[in-house]
Amino acid sequence: MSEIVGIKFKEPGKLYYFAPNGLTFEKGEGVIVETARGAEYGTVAVANKEVPDEEIKGELKPVVRKATEEDTQRHEEIVNKRHSSIRTAQEMANKRKLDMKFVDAEFTFDNSKVVFYFTSDNRIDFRDLVKDLAASFHMRIELRQIGIRDECKMKGGLGPCGRVCCCNDYMKDFERVSIKMAKHQGLSLNPGKISGLCGRLMCCLKFEDDYYADTLKFMPKIGSEIDTPKGRGVVASIDVLRQTVVVKTTLADESVVNDEYNLEQLGITPVYPDKCATCNGCQANDGETDEDDTDILPDTEE
Repeated sequence: MSEIVGIKFKEPGKLYYFAPNGLTFEKGEGVIVETARGAEYGTVAVANKEVPDEEIKGELKPVVRKATEEDTQRHEEIVNKRHSSIRTAQEMANKRKLDMKFVDAEFTFDNSKVVFYFTSDNRIDFRDLVKDLAASFHMRIELRQIGIRDECKMKGGLGPCGRVCCCNDYMKDFERVSIKMAKHQGLSLNPGKISGLCGRLMCCLKFEDDYYADTLKFMPKIGSEIDTPKGRGVVASIDVLRQTVVVKTTLADESVVNDEYNLEQLGITPVYPDKCATCNGCQANDGETDEDDTDILPDTEE
């Protein structure tokens, strides 16, 4: 076991472990830590605690010190100038007629470097723009092209459900989402119904997919024949959440009835796969492929 303190550099953002270096921290405190980009200001997201050594990747870097009032004021000044810097960069790109949309800017704590994030449909030759920016900001400039999902994560907004986008609220990383997940859940395949603000498939399709995929393995398929207490019938519809089946049955007097049955009445026993400790429920496709199982891969930062 090793004692750690969890630090975040922005919200939402990844959680990084650092060694407390003999100090005691409380959630929400500001700290100064050493990173690959130099000294950075971070916020304590997880107070001092012990975690298993296998959760720690690489060597733990120590926290340099707790942030002073001067450090906090300096950090706030850096954050406050982000918007004006983005506008300046956008204006310079427009003058050079570059097809770029600037999304965010990150300044290092020592004000020696700024990283601009932008989106574009094409690859951009921005070498001359970097020179313009360096002359204007008098510091090292880095331009980084990101995808539309990353833009949504940075800017946020309200999703179709009326809540803040999951990627901007709490998600640390994007996961693979595919159209097959919408099929599992019986959702409309209209892109406007299953797409988020980014125009890509909604991240929340992934949240319940394991349950739907596992349950559909033992649920009867729509259109298949099945024995019921009233005789043999055809499956008209299924409810995966309630685990019920509506069966269309033709009786002896030629009348047709639609009855709803639970799985026990149909002699079906739910069987879920064991969840291994490593992946917490990975799924194998048994070698089957689906031409509509198109993976929608997220755009990630470099």
